[in-house]
Amino acid sequence: QVQLVESGGGLVQAGGSLRLSCAASGRTFSSYAMGWFRQAPGKEREFVARISRSGGSTYYADSVKGRFTISRDNAKNTVYLQMNSLKPEDTGVYYCAAEVRVGKYDFWGQGTQVTVSS
Repeated sequence: QVQLVESGGGLVQAGGSLRLSCAASGRTFSSYAMGWFRQAPGKEREFVARISRSGGSTYYADSVKGRFTISRDNAKNTVYLQMNSLKPEDTGVYYCAAEVRVGKYDFWGQGTQVTVSS
């Protein structure tokens, strides 16, 4: 089991940047691929980005490709989401999650709010 705590959200103007962090407890962080998801008001939660256990492979939703970068530091048990060129449609609660099996995320953080003003 792993506990996840996100931080780094806030209010930013369109075109700005934010860096989200997700700190994991436990000794098995490096055994999980990690993902970032978001949920906008009134919408379903959607996938944003995924990073492999080693960090050598990443995958992004088309809507954020070229603007967001996912990375991880297994020595610090932390996964990051660097968000650049933010748009109002990026507004939402951002969650990190640990992938127990391919496509199945069993452990979730509490989320951090990102608001992008126009």
